[in-house]
Amino acid sequence: MAKADALHTIEVPRSFTDVLYLTNRGQVPAEIKRLLKQKGLSVTVLPIDKFADVRDRLDLIGTVIIDAEDPDMTQQQNLARIIESLEMENIGVILLTNRIEIPIKSFSLSPARSSFSMAGTVQSVSIDDLWVRISLNLAYRKKGSGNSGLRVKPAVPASTIKRIHQSKLGEQLQMTGALVDSLAEQLRMAGLVQRDFLPAQLPNCDEVQWATIFLPAEWVSGDIYDICRLDEQHIGFYIADAVGHAMPAALLTIFVKQALVMRETLGNDYRIFSPAEVMKNLNLRMAGQKLSGYQFATSCYCLLNTKTLQLTYARAGHPYPILMRPNQQPRQLEIRGSLLGVFEQAEYVQDTVQLERGDKLLLYSDGAEPLIGGFDGVAGFHFTEEFCRVKDLTVVEMMDQFNTLIQTQELAPSEIDDITMLGLEIL
Repeated sequence: MAKADALHTIEVPRSFTDVLYLTNRGQVPAEIKRLLKQKGLSVTVLPIDKFADVRDRLDLIGTVIIDAEDPDMTQQQNLARIIESLEMENIGVILLTNRIEIPIKSFSLSPARSSFSMAGTVQSVSIDDLWVRISLNLAYRKKGSGNSGLRVKPAVPASTIKRIHQSKLGEQLQMTGALVDSLAEQLRMAGLVQRDFLPAQLPNCDEVQWATIFLPAEWVSGDIYDICRLDEQHIGFYIADAVGHAMPAALLTIFVKQALVMRETLGNDYRIFSPAEVMKNLNLRMAGQKLSGYQFATSCYCLLNTKTLQLTYARAGHPYPILMRPNQQPRQLEIRGSLLGVFEQAEYVQDTVQLERGDKLLLYSDGAEPLIGGFDGVAGFHFTEEFCRVKDLTVVEMMDQFNTLIQTQELAPSEIDDITMLGLEIL
């Protein structure tokens, strides 16, 4: 208690002082006191709440050390104002305090609702490092103010200071490079994990041949697909496309994968959901999740009966599936359906088409649209020349050709998108 009272009786500086030590502790730590004495620096110690007493005499201050232990909210706000005042006078500040965040309004700091952090503790800053910081602050103060009252020379020669800065820059660049490498490796691993959610094997059989393309724009994709045998004669398959790409969209695809349910087990029996039910239930799950960032997705889900070759399909804002029949023009299987995750009460409809031997069906994400076709104001939807050249190939050959076209096309970085294609052929 006596030490705390003594602090409050210290007079404010009347002549130039190298270091102003502001603290809410009872005393200056012994190792810092010893450092300042060994270096022959003049020191004034003040309680933080007495800073107002020296506010008008900052021209007499070389540098400031703030040593705050567990400041309460009022003290945090006070510290913010003190730092502002010192910044305005170009006085270097060394902070020895627990990490805190202080929202403030200031012309020199960010507007309201932002914050800055004061970090470091007496234990985490070495005495040598502290001395270098003090020395640099004093050297800068002397150069900037032309104040002849400074009693100390820089502790480190100018050439050494330059070398220190270069070394620090090198360390920062090295740390940045390591961080980039680490992030790249994490994204690569995330991409591998995402691929683990894709079918390990395609359910090829005597009736149906399958082929797919999955090409993320980056390490991870905003697209996902699945082909799942539901029983001896039903196969459910879909493509889903989350808005955007990269990590946020990839995370949403994992949610879609888990939330899209094709069948339910009822005791010793089961029930296969219709495509319209699958879309409706998925939309309810997405809307009920209240996803942040206005995230939504598109999808097209199909159910194939491999015995009757009936295909039932439903879509949610996704490109229409394309039916390719021998000796006929390819056509889109148009059906309405709104985006997933936007309107909780959205209704979805389904339609059925009878497939025949030689028919092919293609599902694709919007990243593949430049290869497939697009709308114009006169003729409506038209297929590209590239698509028309490959549409009569087998589904496997067709996908090989699309893959080659994708790899050879030249696109600006802003035009690159996730590309997923899923095709089947009735044998």
